[in-house]
Amino acid sequence: MKDKLLNWLNLILVADVFLVLFGFGWFAIAVFGDAAGINLGLDLWHKLWQPLFNPAIGILMGGAILSGIISWVSRKFLTD
Repeated sequence: MKDKLLNWLNLILVADVFLVLFGFGWFAIAVFGDAAGINLGLDLWHKLWQPLFNPAIGILMGGAILSGIISWVSRKFLTD
């Protein structure tokens, strides 16, 4: 059960990492485009920040902490 939970958690975290990296790449390109006077979707990115990218970063941090705690508890109590 624990292994299945960890596998699902890791799969979700990997997908979430790619979403966060995509959001960062889009933001960086859109900022350079905005500085050059080219519309590359910075306004849309700002609209998606609160409902999409902000929770994705929170899920990534929370999942990493949860995964670390589960691994620590497993090593602490199951390897004795």
